[in-house]
Amino acid sequence: MTIRNENQNAARMVLGDVEVIRVVEWQGPFAPTSGMFPGAGGDVWRDNEDWLAPDHWEPDGDLAVLALQTWVLRSGGRTVLVDTGVGNGRERPGMPPFHRHQGDFLGLLARAGVLPEEVDVVVNTHLHVDHVGWNTVEADGEWVPTFPNARYLVPAADDFHYGPGNSYGNNAREVDRLIYEDSVAPIHRAGQAVLWDGLHRVDEHLTLESAPGHTPGSSVLRLASGSDRAVFVGDLLHSPVQILEPCCNSDACLAPAQAVASRRRILGRAADERELLVPAHFGGAGAVEVRRAGGGFALGPWAATGQGQGPSTPAGG
Repeated sequence: MTIRNENQNAARMVLGDVEVIRVVEWQGPFAPTSGMFPGAGGDVWRDNEDWLAPDHWEPDGDLAVLALQTWVLRSGGRTVLVDTGVGNGRERPGMPPFHRHQGDFLGLLARAGVLPEEVDVVVNTHLHVDHVGWNTVEADGEWVPTFPNARYLVPAADDFHYGPGNSYGNNAREVDRLIYEDSVAPIHRAGQAVLWDGLHRVDEHLTLESAPGHTPGSSVLRLASGSDRAVFVGDLLHSPVQILEPCCNSDACLAPAQAVASRRRILGRAADERELLVPAHFGGAGAVEVRRAGGGFALGPWAATGQGQGPSTPAGG
């Protein structure tokens, strides 16, 4: 694996024959840890302050630090996007960070060398607000696919759960209907949505796999090329604390026990197969190796040298 930083918003690494470009739209303090990770004791944050701060935790306000980012993969001659952020100009009542958001995501992609018409595949690891927003853009008062030549790979279980056939997530939140209607339904109307379940082979290097719990269709994307391995895990984890305490869910996990089981399974395989763990929202270096330690897990080296050194022994979980 090699990595090079080109600017504060993009870094590139090569895993076997696959180039990976990290495009960071935003990074900063997001929410109180007590609300976002109700199952994590306060001690785990304080006991690991020396490496959690400042990339993953703001001690003064006890706030989790997250990144909003997309991973771009150049694989087999094609360009693949993993998740698409929040999008611009969306009605997201009750979600202040995302409501009517305006950002320069397409500009960041362009500066990383990616134009919309060049994208071949879009992977939505799940259908939450901050993973589907740039699926579409507004044109002449309508939402249309941002990437006109792409296949959008959408977990079938999430498409059903958040779609009209299930009353947009059982009418639990009005915002789920808005998210589906402006960021997912237009992909269906354009004939660009590909629903999948269980396992889905993207190409010779990339395979999608269901990992439910956070949402019914939450998924991970596994990369295997040469001797290099990586797994893009979406919202299986939001913070490195969940590596130390894999029983700790975020407050957004719909099926907590299932989410814990998926997390433990994916972490165990990442440790055993030396897969680089690439979550959707880690700050700092953004990706880290995982090791088994006793009955739990510990952090290994981070993807970028000198960023975010983790502990060598587990804090619990």
